[in-house]
Amino acid sequence: MNIKLYVLTLWLIIDPIYFMFTRLVYIDGVKGSDRNIFRVRLTRYKGKESILSDGTVIQKNDLLIKIHLHNAQLMKSIRSMKSDVRKAMVIHQSVEKSLPQLAEYVNNHSNATDIKGIIGITMLNRGSSKLGFDSIEISSPFYKYFKCIALLPIYWLSVNSLSSNNLKKHHPCYLFMSKDRLLQKYFQQMK
Repeated sequence: MNIKLYVLTLWLIIDPIYFMFTRLVYIDGVKGSDRNIFRVRLTRYKGKESILSDGTVIQKNDLLIKIHLHNAQLMKSIRSMKSDVRKAMVIHQSVEKSLPQLAEYVNNHSNATDIKGIIGITMLNRGSSKLGFDSIEISSPFYKYFKCIALLPIYWLSVNSLSSNNLKKHHPCYLFMSKDRLLQKYFQQMK
């Protein structure tokens, strides 16, 4: 058994405990591998003002839905794949498949009128614009470094080999999508 499999096994054991302490919620009632890839929570934005490509302005204290990929589930599903390109495709497809249900969740949320959009932080952001996300640099060097350290294990598990060249290409950034774009692009798919 290789070290990545040990780490993933440990992660799968710890993940339910992590989930209990993070105020995250599942947006569906499905158990097992068909579960939506997102776990979410309501949050107030604390970063600098950002203008999204559709003109939406995200300001400090705006109400957002923070999305977290269910990384343990995702890494388990791609662990036996040898190709990094294939892994990236599976991650992309999992996110794309989950977005309509996220749109329904946001539309039906009790704070729907106040929610400005969704936000995530990731190092795996290539191709995110095709899904409707805006990728925005993290302005605080300290927070960017902190997120890099925190996301490094996920990145390490998601690639076949870790190199300094790959790390230079993949750095943590915000992924935003306005509520209007999310609903316009994905809510209709639920109907």
